[in-house]
Amino acid sequence: MVMPRLNWRWLLALSSVPSFAVLLLYGLAPETPKYLCTAGNMADAAHVLEKMAQRNRTNLPSGMLVSDETATPDEEVIIPEHTPLLSSTVNKSGSSSFLMLLSSELIRTTLLLWFLFFGNSFVYYGVILLTSELNSEEARCGSTLLLLEHAQDASLYVNVFITSLAELPGLLLSAVIVDRVGRKISMAIMSILTFIFLLPLLIHQPVTLTTVLLFGARMFANGTFAVACVYAPEVYPTSLRATGAGIASAVGRIGGMVCPLVSVGLVTGCHQTAAIFLLAVVIVLSIVCILLFPFETKGKRID
Repeated sequence: MVMPRLNWRWLLALSSVPSFAVLLLYGLAPETPKYLCTAGNMADAAHVLEKMAQRNRTNLPSGMLVSDETATPDEEVIIPEHTPLLSSTVNKSGSSSFLMLLSSELIRTTLLLWFLFFGNSFVYYGVILLTSELNSEEARCGSTLLLLEHAQDASLYVNVFITSLAELPGLLLSAVIVDRVGRKISMAIMSILTFIFLLPLLIHQPVTLTTVLLFGARMFANGTFAVACVYAPEVYPTSLRATGAGIASAVGRIGGMVCPLVSVGLVTGCHQTAAIFLLAVVIVLSIVCILLFPFETKGKRID
């Protein structure tokens, strides 16, 4: 509704308005007890844990919240009265945390996670951009159907709107299956379905069928992305979780930046088959990465 009548600047401005709700709700979000414990704010950490217990209608385990870093070799610890409720052994140096991600115990998981996020971003944003590029390519690259400019633009906005609706069922599907079949199987299934929906686009399809196929591909690509964001923090110990998941997400953004230069560039040059083939190859490699992850985190205790 906005783009045809105003312009993309108004669209971005109006789309950013809900983000201001974050500023209003920010004060309601509690700090993590792990961070408070690491920072030495034991009283605040205990208060947050007490509120968590109240919300879950339960009681905290017996013991006193202490920091591992405050203990000394000569200190006598009385187990019944001073059992730590929360460990706070962490790597305080950002550089050392990064190096720990590349340690012999974690390097396999780290590299697989980096490529998974890179591939997911590449495919996800590739599908989004293909929605507009394939419509434009139809008019540029040998189509015998002559469309009026305003009719083509209207069709483009409708197609983009329809494929954007795929985000919701993709998120709902991932939420339904992630705890039932596990993270790895969920990502593998939805990646395979993304591949299946993209495959027919190796050749030119009618506009309606193209929109349906991109709708399905975007739905499952978004679902895969959502489960990957759940899985990434779970594969690392608490002390490395934020660093590991954050760097993986950053690597994924590189995939999103490269995608327009490669995949969309091919479509713009009237090489639709090559563009879809490239996306399919990336999906296959992502599936291989998913299968190579060393463990499933469903139902596992996260320390």
